[in-house]
Amino acid sequence: QVQLVESGGGLVQAGGSLRLSCTASGSMFRVTTMAWYRQVPGKQREFVAAITSGLHANYADTGKGRFTISRDNAKNTVYLQMNSLKSEDTAVYYCNALVDTTTLRWNVEVWGQGTLVTVSS
Repeated sequence: QVQLVESGGGLVQAGGSLRLSCTASGSMFRVTTMAWYRQVPGKQREFVAAITSGLHANYADTGKGRFTISRDNAKNTVYLQMNSLKSEDTAVYYCNALVDTTTLRWNVEVWGQGTLVTVSS
């Protein structure tokens, strides 16, 4: 079984910064793409950013210029640095990863439990 554990959420004032972290662990031998999504109650989960194992990143328009995704392949960890936060960034942020498992299942999608980010205006 593969698990994603997120950390770093919390309360911040508008204009402030937060850094989210997510580490993958368990029965896997490779993590390919890692990503962040977010969800506001009553709305669909939306894509924030993703990064491949080759460190190619892409972003949703809402975070471009303010959010930076990075990863440490040796630690199976992905980060999301969020700057210039706005009240509309308030959401539960979920980590997502595609992993190849030791039971030879390929590109298995795994989700974290989510971490709440609250931006006060």
